[in-house]
Amino acid sequence: MRAADALLRALGGDQIGLVLPMPTETGSDSTQLGLVDPGIQQLTISPVVVRTLPTTNTGPRVRLEFLISASAVANAVDAEGAESAQALFELALGIQHQADLFHIESVSTEYFAGTAYLYRVVAVE
Repeated sequence: MRAADALLRALGGDQIGLVLPMPTETGSDSTQLGLVDPGIQQLTISPVVVRTLPTTNTGPRVRLEFLISASAVANAVDAEGAESAQALFELALGIQHQADLFHIESVSTEYFAGTAYLYRVVAVE
C-alpha cells in the first residue's frame, strides 16, 4: 500500500472531499417524517489522482475517474466507523473535487496478493 501511496503522490497527489450525511436521531417524529435536515459532513481523502474520462453527447457533461489510495480509504473507514470501504462509498452522497460536486457512478477495487491497494471511483457531474 505504501508503494501505491508514493505513486499517487508522484502523479499529482490531489485531494477530494467525500460528502457524507450527518448521523441523525431515529427516535424523534420530525426526523422520521423527514422534516429535519441532518446536514452533511465532508471527509478529506488524499492522495488521489484525478483523470478525465471521455463522455458521449447524450451522457453527462463531465466524467472523472478518481484513483484513491487504499490506505487513505482505510483511514476514512475508521474515521467514519463504516463496516467496509464499499459501505462507505454507498453511504456517500457524492465527491467534491475543487468546486464541483460529482455523483458516484461506480467503485472498483484493485488487489495485489489478496490485499486492496487502490480504489477506482468513477463519478459524473
